[in-house]
Amino acid sequence: MAAGAMLKHRRTALERVEKFVSAAYFTDCNLRGRWETCWFKVELSIPPEWAGREVHFVWESDGEGMVWRDAQPVQGLTKEGEKTSYILTSCLKESEPHSVTLYVELACNGLFGAGKGTMIAPPDPDRRFTVSKAELVVFNRDVYELLVDLEILLDMAQLLGEENQRSFQALYAANQMVNVCDVTDPATFPAARSLASAVFNQRNGESQHTIHAMGHCHIDSAWLWPYEETIRKCARSWVTVIRLMESNPEFTFVCSQAQQFEWVRSWYPGLYAQIQDYVAKGRFVPVGGTWVEMDGNLPGGEAMVRQFLQGQRFFQEQFGRICSEFWLPDTFGYSAQLPQLMRGCGIGRFLTQKLSWNLVNAFPHHTFFWEGIDGSRVLTHFPPGDSYGMLGRVEEMLKTVKNNKDKGRVNHSAVLFGFGDGGGGPTQKMLDRMKRMRDTDGLPRVQMSTPDRLFSVLEKESSQLCTWVGELFLELHNGTYTTQAQIKKGNRECEQILHDVEVLSALALARDSSFQYPGSQLQRLWRLLLLNQFHDVLPGSCIQLVVEDALQYYAEIRRAGAQLQEEAVQSLCGDLLQPKSGHTEGTLVLNTLPWERTEVVSRTGPAGAEVLALVTAPSMGYTIVREPLPPLQPVTVMEQEDGSVTMENGVIAVHLDAMGCLISLRLAHSEREAVADGCCANQFALFDDVPLYWDAWDVMDYHLETRKPVTTVLKPLEIILAGDLRASAKFSLQVGKSSTLTQEIILDAACPYVRFVTQVDWKESHKFLKVEFPVQVRSTNATYEIQFGHVQRPTHWNTSWDWARFEVWAHKWMDLSEHGFGVAVLNDSKYGASTRGNVLSLSLLRAPKSPDATADITQHQFTYAVLPHQGSFQDAGVIQCAYNLNFPLHAVPAGHAQSPAWSAFSVSSPAVVLETVKQAEDRPDALVLRLYEAHGSTAVTWLQSSLPVQEAVLCDLLERPLAKNHLVLEQQGMRLSFTPFQVLSVLLVLRQ
Repeated sequence: MAAGAMLKHRRTALERVEKFVSAAYFTDCNLRGRWETCWFKVELSIPPEWAGREVHFVWESDGEGMVWRDAQPVQGLTKEGEKTSYILTSCLKESEPHSVTLYVELACNGLFGAGKGTMIAPPDPDRRFTVSKAELVVFNRDVYELLVDLEILLDMAQLLGEENQRSFQALYAANQMVNVCDVTDPATFPAARSLASAVFNQRNGESQHTIHAMGHCHIDSAWLWPYEETIRKCARSWVTVIRLMESNPEFTFVCSQAQQFEWVRSWYPGLYAQIQDYVAKGRFVPVGGTWVEMDGNLPGGEAMVRQFLQGQRFFQEQFGRICSEFWLPDTFGYSAQLPQLMRGCGIGRFLTQKLSWNLVNAFPHHTFFWEGIDGSRVLTHFPPGDSYGMLGRVEEMLKTVKNNKDKGRVNHSAVLFGFGDGGGGPTQKMLDRMKRMRDTDGLPRVQMSTPDRLFSVLEKESSQLCTWVGELFLELHNGTYTTQAQIKKGNRECEQILHDVEVLSALALARDSSFQYPGSQLQRLWRLLLLNQFHDVLPGSCIQLVVEDALQYYAEIRRAGAQLQEEAVQSLCGDLLQPKSGHTEGTLVLNTLPWERTEVVSRTGPAGAEVLALVTAPSMGYTIVREPLPPLQPVTVMEQEDGSVTMENGVIAVHLDAMGCLISLRLAHSEREAVADGCCANQFALFDDVPLYWDAWDVMDYHLETRKPVTTVLKPLEIILAGDLRASAKFSLQVGKSSTLTQEIILDAACPYVRFVTQVDWKESHKFLKVEFPVQVRSTNATYEIQFGHVQRPTHWNTSWDWARFEVWAHKWMDLSEHGFGVAVLNDSKYGASTRGNVLSLSLLRAPKSPDATADITQHQFTYAVLPHQGSFQDAGVIQCAYNLNFPLHAVPAGHAQSPAWSAFSVSSPAVVLETVKQAEDRPDALVLRLYEAHGSTAVTWLQSSLPVQEAVLCDLLERPLAKNHLVLEQQGMRLSFTPFQVLSVLLVLRQ
């Protein structure tokens, strides 16, 4: 019987080919081993008899390495990333040097840091790294190619399935290759390879799905390693990409994060010059348009704008173009305001894949339109293979087609290949695998592509695509809204500091053109803040060393910001300030928010002591206070016989029990109670917090089953301030086994909310602390502030989509309202929140142990507030009150000079917030104002200014003027029209 007609048993044939390519079986007859760096000098002498051969330097170590030659990096080395050799020559010629000196820089960390035991464990300071191999070898390219052929055929045979004709064709071809191939006789290899080529060269039909393959190397700017190590990771990964481009002319690579380009530009200028060359050729493709791949939930609205502004300007300056797609594959959810911000920055396309990690509900699309809260839409693509670090395997290509949830609507999708997270990037083997799948019957077409090519095709196919409206909520990692509270506090405070410095500096510039606006200093500080918004830093899912770096950056922003603010105030109000040798005659009060405010401030009295004063400050301006305002109604505070305390200020009335719980909260002169019957608000609760794996990242739904009210009183409530302008009472509790909480509850004159100034000495392990407000309000939805707007989320768990949002995020406020009445909770530094039924809950502190064993174990200080209101939260001024809590008035000692109150800007509509005032990036004689509609309404407002405005024009978020959008300067200001949640930017040219 002829050999070709033999009956083959599928299992034995599959296993035979597996064994033939294995490194473990029958080796005699198959074809086949702490953030500091140390340096190895390697002197190589290539034997002359290797002439005509391909020669590699092989290096294997469990630490990441980089080869240097002639003082330049030439190759990244990482065993985990399958890069263990540097090609010295592809064909040794007599004219080539046979003696070579290399240097290997070896880092004391692997691709995923230096954790002890598991990947996300804290770094092990005693961990040792070894070099296991350093060899000069001849590389047998023919054997390598034969192995890749067999791997692809074997994968086709196994994965296409027994019902598929091509599965058997691949299997039989592989089996016949084993028959033909004599491992001792290389002359048999071409015949074996021709059998594989015959299979690969059978073409697809026209309807076959097309995969757009792009090299990719996701590098976390900090995670299980510090920022400093990331710089080296970028160099190792990108120099390897350059080597691959030299030998693979069709290879394209996409790369995000302007910060990482800037690092390489600064530290590796020779490598950067090569990158610039390949960018110009369209093969090394900058993507994303942001400074870093930031967290998609927690950065403030203006900070998100600056991510794009700094990123897009960098790409324009360095490479001559901005990015047309937003690239954020690994962030823990995506704000519903992002589509508008993308559109405003020249971006209409978005790529991510993180929602494939959803714990509960599978997201229903891979290609769709995403619509934000203002109606802006962007074309969005999730690679259907649900990964940004593929290896070019048959299995991944088949999954990409099978998993695609938009079959029939689009016939193109992306595959991002290359080792990622810790860097590494693509390998030659990945490229060689996909070359064999370029157009092979039975497999999807695989072509090297770019984001522009992919999205251009998707745009042509987009007529049948579905639309997703609102946030892209990740049903996982919602512990990151709370972990590392010091980082969260630093972010909020530094956003506020930079806002105030820009406002005051811009006003100083407008009043005095000789004032030197600190543009370069502000750019430096903004870039530090933006770097800390990276999606493993601001969320708190990083090692202790990164936390220390981040806190140092915040300290620098605070220090430099205070100095810049002082310089701006000196220029703006210098003649009003107290002379250094003089006496305090009054107080200069500055307001950086766009509405008039009447508040209690602390100021220096005539005798030098701190005294309280009720002041009224104009919108975005200043006033001199000589004699403080008397309160329309003084604050009263009384201790009751049972130890409880009542406070009232004519606006609200508060009743607290001896434990500091809020047992009554109502609007003054109203019988409407805000606290639910039989309940107490400001109730602290402690939960067990043990996730399944991702310790710093996750809080699981079952934590809610472990609720324990905090009831151990260390010091009962006692009155601290006796009223008039301010009343306060203080108490202390024991929390858990070894933590303490001290809180001062403060009610100010004329203030519509009561503040809770809180200090916690936190020493718990795997516990979650929250504060709860059960309120007498019924609504199926609660409202949460996001960037430049708000969203509603359900207060019930009707569906799995509702239930999966048991812990959500918010910025400065959340509100639960029914018709005519509601209660809002404000905060100065918290992001985690939830509302179940009628209970508003603010998440305060967590205590995970990985990847930072010391996470949150320190002293914390934060403030939140509760505000009952009539009518809607919009009409009650909840949004403005939350700003007031986060942006305190600035009180500075003043001299005897007189000055009327002065306001630079105001807006006539309470629905419109003037968020930002800054110098224009490219016009020293102009300011940029950013305003947004905050109520969710169509609104018209007048923007009024006392500054010498010569010209006003609408511009986009990159500060590019919009055609035919000049504003008319009228007596009452500039008329602006807004649709719900619309963000507008105005370029104001000043008269000199």
